[in-house]
Formats: sequence, structure tokens, C-alpha cells
Amino acid sequence: MPEPRVAIAYDCLFPLNAGGGERVYRRLAELFVDRGSTVDYLTRRQWATDAPPASFGIVPVWQGEIYDAGGTRTSRSAVAFAWAVFRHFLRRRGRYDLVVVSTLPVLNLFAVRLALLGSPAFVVADWLEVWPWQKWREYAGALPGAIAFLLQWVGIRLAHLHTVNSDFTGARLRRYRRRAEPVTLGLVDLVGDEPGATMERPDDPYLVFIGRHIADKRLIDLVPALGEARATVPELRAVIVGDGPETAAVAARVAELGLDAAVELRGRVGEEELRELIRGARVLVNPSRREGFGLVVVEAAAFATPSVVVAGPDNAAAELVVDGVNGYVAASVGPVDLGAAIVRAVQAGEPLRANTRAWFEKERASHGLSASADQILARYRSARAR
Repeated sequence: MPEPRVAIAYDCLFPLNAGGGERVYRRLAELFVDRGSTVDYLTRRQWATDAPPASFGIVPVWQGEIYDAGGTRTSRSAVAFAWAVFRHFLRRRGRYDLVVVSTLPVLNLFAVRLALLGSPAFVVADWLEVWPWQKWREYAGALPGAIAFLLQWVGIRLAHLHTVNSDFTGARLRRYRRRAEPVTLGLVDLVGDEPGATMERPDDPYLVFIGRHIADKRLIDLVPALGEARATVPELRAVIVGDGPETAAVAARVAELGLDAAVELRGRVGEEELRELIRGARVLVNPSRREGFGLVVVEAAAFATPSVVVAGPDNAAAELVVDGVNGYVAASVGPVDLGAAIVRAVQAGEPLRANTRAWFEKERASHGLSASADQILARYRSARAR
């Protein structure tokens, strides 16, 4: 059987967008190319002249902004991109054998299935997250949330195969479709090895936060937790990387608590500077309430830097952290709980860093995206052989 002609549909593209999902889809495209497939990556245009270099075809089907001022995806952009995806596949119904479509947002999946209705194309739906209706209501409001949950419920019944980024997302998906057999993507090897990782750290202890400054990241809750931690480790400071709609509120909170000298809002930084910040940090702190995977935890572990995350029903990053092995899971984002977890990670010192590095090496060898690509292709071939 010849290698399938593949399409991947997602409105963001690494490195123009630096999230975990973008890295996953780009790497999948590269892996399919390595196995002999031709690959088209359908996305939105974000470049002025030429598309970024890639081993696969980059196909811009739409151009526009996808986030509002608060960092939330807009319904208008979701509909516009899905419509562009629908038109692309409708005009090229016989061009692809295997289609991987991101369900962020889920309208993409409806667009692909409707355009390819009656065609033999094998559709893989990738679920970065699966939410209960209560979460949708909280996120979008009563009526929009109910509609979004219904679309998700129907979407789970549309694909030939589902992929997920974590075991708890897979369990949620099976709650709504018991016969589903999703493939859990192995994502740890998205992070390259860091042979220069060291257990040593500067005498000036600091924690690092890396991410978009949006409400779901709960960066503003890190500020009082830092104050709580400094009661035990007075010299501890925080370096905050990134920006977003919450940046001004975070800066105001820092000033309100008198922590100006202990908090550095670094903004966006280059890749080498980011590596140096992670390499020197005593701990990475990610208080997010919602993570589809939590790749930054793995990136930190590559440098032997442990992580502190917060337990929660929508936080897959908590699956990546084992207390005392590669960091700590705080019971809540409250200053006492989060501050205590930070102190434990800082005071654990070199033994925790050594365990963190060992955890990374083990997980990178056993949980790779390459094996997941092979699983997807095997399920495709099995379906074709029936």
C-alpha cells in the first residue's frame, strides 16, 4: 500500500506561533514526510512575503486575527477559518487519503467531514481538550456554552480516529463515546535533548514563569504565592517571560504587594535567552488552570529544572509532574498552597534536579511522537484493508 497523501488543518503554525499544539502539528507533518507521504499544512497566512521554510507544503487558506483583546478565540474567526477549510477540501476531494484536523475549534472537524462526505479519506480528529458542559458554560456563557458542548458531542462521533494529548482527555472523550479508541500522542520528544544541562544554579535564586499572560494561566496568582515563599526564602525572586492582556494587572499586583524588587517582567525573549533563564532557574512555576499537555514542564526538565503546577480537572500538566521526582503539584493556586510547593522545590536543591533530569531522559525514550505517527498510519492502513 503506498504512503497516504496527508493534509493537516490548523490555523496556527510553528514557529510563527509558539504553543504546544503548533509544535505537535508541525512535527507530525515532518514525520509523515519522513515516512514517504506528501503533506499539505492548511493554515492562516501570517507572513508578509514567503511562508516559513518547511519540508512539507504550507497552504494558507485564510488570513485574519483569531483572538480578542482578552486572548480568547473569537467565533467569527472560527467560522471564517472553518469555511475556508471546507472550500479547500470540497475542491480537492480526491487529493488526500488521510486528514488530521485540529478540533480547536471543533468547527474545523465539521468542515472537513462535510466537504469529504462520501469520499474514502480517513479523518483523524485531534482533541487538545474535551470539556464537560459546565466548563463550556463557564467559558462562553449559558447559550453559547451549550451550543459549543453540543458541537463537541457531535464532533466526537464524526472522525474515524481520535488523538489526544493526555490520558485524562482520552478518558473524557470515552465518556461521550464509549467505543472510541483514541491514540494518546507521545509528546515528550518534541523537546530536544540538552546535553549541557547541569545541576548547578546561580547563587541568586529565582523562579521562572513562561507563557501568555491570559486569565487561564493565573499568572496574577503567582505574585502573592511568591510573597508567601519569600517568608521562608527571602532572597527568592521571579522572572516572568511573555506578555498578554493580563500583563498590566500583574504589574499592578506586584506593586500593590511591594514586590517590585523581587519580580522582573522580562516580556518576550529570544530562544537563547529563554534557554539561559530555564537553565538557571531553581524551579519553573506554571499555575495554569487549563493545559492540554504542558510542554513547558518537559522543556524545563530537559535542563534539570523541576516544575510546580497546580492540580485541576482541566490541567494535563499535572499528569507530567510526580511529587518529589520532577517537581511538586500544589493543591490549589492559593498563596499558602502554591507558595509551599515553590519552597519545597527550591529547598530540595540538587537531588531534585538530578531526579528531574533522569525523569526527562526516561520519558523522552518511552513517550515519543514518532511512535504515535506510526500508530496513526497503522490505524489508517487497517481501515483501508477492510
